[in-house]
Amino acid sequence: VLHLVVPAASGGLERVVESLAIGHHRAGHDVTVGAFMLGGQTRHPFVETLRAAGVSVEVMHSSMRGYLRERRLARELCLKLRPDVVHTHGYRIDVVHRSMAAGLRIPSVTTVHGHDVERSWKARLYQRLQRRNYRRFDAVVAVSTPLYRQTLADGVPEEKLYCVPNAWGNTSTPLSRADARRALDLHDGATVIGWVGRLSSVKGPDVLLDALSVMSDPKPTAVVIGYGPEEEELRAQARRLGIDGAVKWFKSVTDASRLFPAFDTFVVSSRSEGTPIVILEAMAAQVPIVATSVGGLPDMISEEQGWLVPSEDAETLAQVISESLSDRVTAKQRALAALERLSRDFAVEPWLEAYETVYKSIGAKD
Repeated sequence: VLHLVVPAASGGLERVVESLAIGHHRAGHDVTVGAFMLGGQTRHPFVETLRAAGVSVEVMHSSMRGYLRERRLARELCLKLRPDVVHTHGYRIDVVHRSMAAGLRIPSVTTVHGHDVERSWKARLYQRLQRRNYRRFDAVVAVSTPLYRQTLADGVPEEKLYCVPNAWGNTSTPLSRADARRALDLHDGATVIGWVGRLSSVKGPDVLLDALSVMSDPKPTAVVIGYGPEEEELRAQARRLGIDGAVKWFKSVTDASRLFPAFDTFVVSSRSEGTPIVILEAMAAQVPIVATSVGGLPDMISEEQGWLVPSEDAETLAQVISESLSDRVTAKQRALAALERLSRDFAVEPWLEAYETVYKSIGAKD
């Protein structure tokens, strides 16, 4: 299996590729990850994690507009490895490299990780092209039921389309609560809500800030871990709302899941989602979860395992966060129920087997 990806500094897509590659490598399959670096990086945590687990990684350097160079490098890699299947991840890779694999008569698979509602015309164009391109893959995997339905509506034949929700493949050990708080420079007695994700409209960090602004004083501390195109706008929003002193920003944290024990409540304020890995990370860390009822989130947690709220409703989000922080007995009960759900429904072994089934369905050898 050859995975192709342009890895961000961190994110759910990267964690999915790591879990797939490491899991199948440990199962005895020949796995290589082709990682395109667009910014001239010489070191990357994604690459280091894979290599530490024994997975072969081919690092290829390109630029934001280096599409032809990328295709040439990927083609050369395919000719060298002769993979049974090329598995692409992300809209840039899907658009640029699907036809390259087809030209070499190599079966191709893509995973639909989710669709961002981006503001830039370039990102919107990529996503439009990506969705039109899905039908040309030999197999397409959607990570949630809503994404499955949407991809089917985009014209992907049902016989090519699979629904495989993400699983929890733990690759690190969480810190203790005290150590996690020290790492984030948090006071032991502080009340802390956590938010981890890309700072873009689809993830709804602005809704979190609006919710924090209407919460009663003293306000909890909001730890926001992530980077993205709206960072400066969000910082300005926090200042405008008068809550900048209640928000701690961490632009890039390697393996943020180790820090989840620092949080009293974990918040997902997204406007759209697939099956976000951060929810699984919060479940594993036994952190109470408040999430918007969008995309695949209602399939991941119920009211027995967390709190679900409407998207873009800051008032309700604020009320429910406050409830989760004040009623710690219920919060603990729901966190324990979420941990049980994680073990029962999001185990990594059946997930890896499901992807093996997809690969074999398009001709990959045992």
